[in-house]
Amino acid sequence: MPITTHEESGVVTITLDDKFVFSDHRAFRGTYHDRPPGTRFVLDFRRVTYMDSSALGMLLLLKEEGAGGDKTRVQLTHCNDQIKKILDVANFTQLFTMD
Repeated sequence: MPITTHEESGVVTITLDDKFVFSDHRAFRGTYHDRPPGTRFVLDFRRVTYMDSSALGMLLLLKEEGAGGDKTRVQLTHCNDQIKKILDVANFTQLFTMD
């Protein structure tokens, strides 16, 4: 799955495509690893139709390693109903800013 990033004014937008799964771990980690302190992250889920449990773990790693545990520095956007349900069941709606 291609993962693309765009950085502007301290905000890194990470665009995911189709399936967000374990095999994306290395590429996903590369999107936030070694970013300067204070970087904000926006994850664009508009194309994601499926995510597995390892994707939930990757989101937690982004929050802890990339955003220093600050939920306000990670925003999940354009989640379809299926993805929202997965995030809600996992209680991630309490851990991340979502729109």
